[in-house]
Amino acid sequence: MPETRTGGCQCGAVRYELSGEPLPLVICHYHECQKQASSAFGMSLSVAKADLRVSGRLKEWRRQADSGREVACWFCPDCGTRIYHSSLLVPEYWHLKPGTLDDTSWLDPVAEVWAQSAQPWLRFSDRLLSFPREPDDIPAITERWESRKAGA
Repeated sequence: MPETRTGGCQCGAVRYELSGEPLPLVICHYHECQKQASSAFGMSLSVAKADLRVSGRLKEWRRQADSGREVACWFCPDCGTRIYHSSLLVPEYWHLKPGTLDDTSWLDPVAEVWAQSAQPWLRFSDRLLSFPREPDDIPAITERWESRKAGA
């Protein structure tokens, strides 16, 4: 049984418990992700919606992605910390913002996407699969993640 992980926003008004096993952690260099993270890249940790229990009030904001799909984003209305977002195309998963976890020491990114938009001074190790835009090889991401979990 996976361990329960906890997290929340900066001001503490929103807290959550993650009870299931998350999917691979991905780093995104897309300009919108840079803006959202106020940093050189954003990170997303896909989790099953049923595995995330949130307490506290969230505010929702929606934006249109370059693909034309709508992205729904949920954040603390008091401090502005984004907790998760989702593509309305796959509503059973949320993309948790892993920096909101109380313990981030176990995080191990598997891939970077939108690498063509990466800041020129930023370089990651060869441990990450790299995709110039959206990933075109989801099975490779899953395989890399599975081999890391197995300790290979």
